[in-house]
Amino acid sequence: MGEPTAREAGLGVGAVARRLGVAASTLRTWDRRYGIGPSGRSPGGHRRYTPADLARLEVMRRLILAGAPPGEAARAALGAPPGEPAPPRAHGAGGHRLPLTGTGAPAERGGERTARVRGLARAVTAMDEGAMSAAVRSALRRDGVVRAWDELLVPVLVGIGRKHAATGACVEMEHLLSEVVLRCLAEVPARRPPDGRAALLACAPDEQHSLPVHALAAALAEAGAPAVALGARVPAAALYAAIDRVGPHAVFVWSQTRATGDPAWLADLPRTRPPLRALAGGPGWARHRLPRTVGFVTTLAEAVAELTATSY
Repeated sequence: MGEPTAREAGLGVGAVARRLGVAASTLRTWDRRYGIGPSGRSPGGHRRYTPADLARLEVMRRLILAGAPPGEAARAALGAPPGEPAPPRAHGAGGHRLPLTGTGAPAERGGERTARVRGLARAVTAMDEGAMSAAVRSALRRDGVVRAWDELLVPVLVGIGRKHAATGACVEMEHLLSEVVLRCLAEVPARRPPDGRAALLACAPDEQHSLPVHALAAALAEAGAPAVALGARVPAAALYAAIDRVGPHAVFVWSQTRATGDPAWLADLPRTRPPLRALAGGPGWARHRLPRTVGFVTTLAEAVAELTATSY
């Protein structure tokens, strides 16, 4: 008998990941946790996915995207004949549902948006990096940064936050979604900014939730407004130094949590000529204690409008 062909030997984890649109790390997790892994061997003894294995994985992925928890989806896939998917369960089955809000509109008033939010939420609970990336990229291309943020990402991020507050779970989901969103935001095409000073964007000292800052940077780039994003946990002294070096027309500082929302240090922002426009955003700030020289914005669209209006 001759040597087995590549098809007979089966597929490696990378090839299966590309075919299913699932991260290779996710496939390894499914194998380790649920026993739904490769059953074949290559001539060299390496584990390979057979056509039957691939069919079971396709069943599992369809069930997860329909709302089933991964463990339940794996049990159903392992018990189903290859190529014959079991009936999918509704969104959020098995207690893994994210508590989404604003997704109950009837079809004539946002049903399509609701379906997209629920689809991303299912991909997040399944830790399906490929499906998450596809959903986020599609929204950014279709709607732009501001609408994709407000209508798709915020509902899912808030749902993760509520689930974490209630159960202590979902940290891994938040981290993976954040990484996916950061990569997708970096791909947003930027309009050529006009000549002029940039806006400086940063998180408050010790604030590590930097995703909103990067979303604002991408939205400004999309609008053709120059910006420099410093990211998470920027000490006050470092922000003061950056203002002196960059010479921005405006500075925006984000606080997500109350622990980082003491605004007293904002009163010491360097004085510049022309005067620097200072803005704060985020639910962490003690708003009643913000210096009078610091404005407050409540939405991404408002921040973009303020920062583009003051650029020159």
